[in-house]
Amino acid sequence: MEQRIAKQTVIIVGVEEKQGDRKAFEHRMDELESLVKTAGGTVELKVEQALDHPVAATYIGKGKLFELKQAMDEISADLVIFNDELSPSQLRNISTELDALVLDRTQLILDIFAQRAQSKEGKLQVELAQLNYLLPRLRGQGHIMSRLGGGIGTRGPGETQLEVDQRHIRQRMDDIKSQLEQVVRHRTRYRERRKRNQAFQIALVGYTNAGKSTLLNRLSQADVMVEDQLFATLDPTTKKIRLPKGMDVLLSDTVGFIQQLPTTLIAAFRSTLEEVTGADFIVHVVDASHEDAVNHEESVNRLLDDLDAQHIPRLTVYNKRDLIQGDFFALSTPSLLLSTMSDDDIQRFLNKLEQTIEDAFVPYQVSVQAYEGKLLHRLKEETIVHEETFVEDGELYRVRGYAQQDSAIYHLMTRSEDK
Repeated sequence: MEQRIAKQTVIIVGVEEKQGDRKAFEHRMDELESLVKTAGGTVELKVEQALDHPVAATYIGKGKLFELKQAMDEISADLVIFNDELSPSQLRNISTELDALVLDRTQLILDIFAQRAQSKEGKLQVELAQLNYLLPRLRGQGHIMSRLGGGIGTRGPGETQLEVDQRHIRQRMDDIKSQLEQVVRHRTRYRERRKRNQAFQIALVGYTNAGKSTLLNRLSQADVMVEDQLFATLDPTTKKIRLPKGMDVLLSDTVGFIQQLPTTLIAAFRSTLEEVTGADFIVHVVDASHEDAVNHEESVNRLLDDLDAQHIPRLTVYNKRDLIQGDFFALSTPSLLLSTMSDDDIQRFLNKLEQTIEDAFVPYQVSVQAYEGKLLHRLKEETIVHEETFVEDGELYRVRGYAQQDSAIYHLMTRSEDK
């Protein structure tokens, strides 16, 4: 089965809007080719057309559509994938004209997510997103899917039986939503418990394949999948790491972002994205060696704004400095240029992370009685301690450092100092 899927031949199609950015269009077509590779296909041909805007009925012009059909016959392509989200009518008209399986960028991303999901929650979220997307687009695809029997575009629920009864699909969607609500409640309770335990939470975000999972691995020796593929990580992973001065923090990997991330996915992965909105701090990882790094960084920043996460302090990490050709200029501050392959850079990252977190904290100075060992231990784990001095006359410790202003440990210190 895997061998047959790997041999699937694909034609990708894109419309370059005449008033648009040629370079940005080329990057999106290259990214679509990478997505096809990740899904298990091989791009045999790229078809491009320059138009003022995509054709309402068929996305590309009638003449170009005829050329596409001839090309499909010549190279015996298994399917055609378009570089934008097609409307239900466009998908129906193109499929009828080509008599072949037609996918768009959104459906390809959903297909990759269907392959990558490991947890029950991830699988449910992907299936819900696929059903939401497919429901208005089912008519006219069934006989083509039944010929293929598997491969790109037919994983998850994307099979012929979905056409049988749309009422059954809606019932399944209601069932999934009910199951996901239970998962969301469980995740919310877990997140609240972490908050009560005073764990400082950091979310790792970034464009897909920027190197987030590699960074998490290097910091925590976590067993997280690391591949040079798009969307290698789908299910969130959280690990504890220790900063240089001793403070413990929780670092959560998240699903990679992408330009024009399907809205169905954003909605379906609500609880996963809450790992970002519920974080105390954000580390944004950017592949600085990528030709389209600027757009990647801006796309993630826009999505963070959409999630109302713009108020959360963050550090931008420009990764893969060993692969950069030419000059490099950081767009964001605070930031750090590094390679996750370098031990020295990993230490530089920890130092910079601690410094940036400290900048968002408030200073404190507190006296701790010698018998209050538990409080002293908490200060070392939950705050950034700069100085700890034992005063023999009073049998106490004077501790100076920085703490999160709304943390329980800070309120505990201020109350004890007021007494």
